[in-house]
Amino acid sequence: MPTEAEYLEALEAVICRKCVDSDGRGTCLIADRECAVKKFLPQILEVVGSTNSSSIDAYEAQLRRKVCTHCSHQSFDGVCSLRNDIDCALDRYFPLIVQVIEETQQRERGRKAL
Repeated sequence: MPTEAEYLEALEAVICRKCVDSDGRGTCLIADRECAVKKFLPQILEVVGSTNSSSIDAYEAQLRRKVCTHCSHQSFDGVCSLRNDIDCALDRYFPLIVQVIEETQQRERGRKAL
């Protein structure tokens, strides 16, 4: 199984380069808060590892339950101002995040099979 550092490297190579909060080369420009992808990486890995579905909806339901409920930007009633403003990188890029994590896992299984 890949390490958190390996997952983060794979995510940074894909997500951070596309993120509207970066300089286009992967350097994060968020100054007033921590990137949710980096902050919640262990929980994100748990969500992806424990969900097996062809629908992103199942992954998103687990994300809301296991990650968003612990985020300081979400209110007690489940409303998230960052998510509502499309300003949460985790929410904005979640389908791609799931894809990168699953591809990283597949590459690792392929290496072990050799």
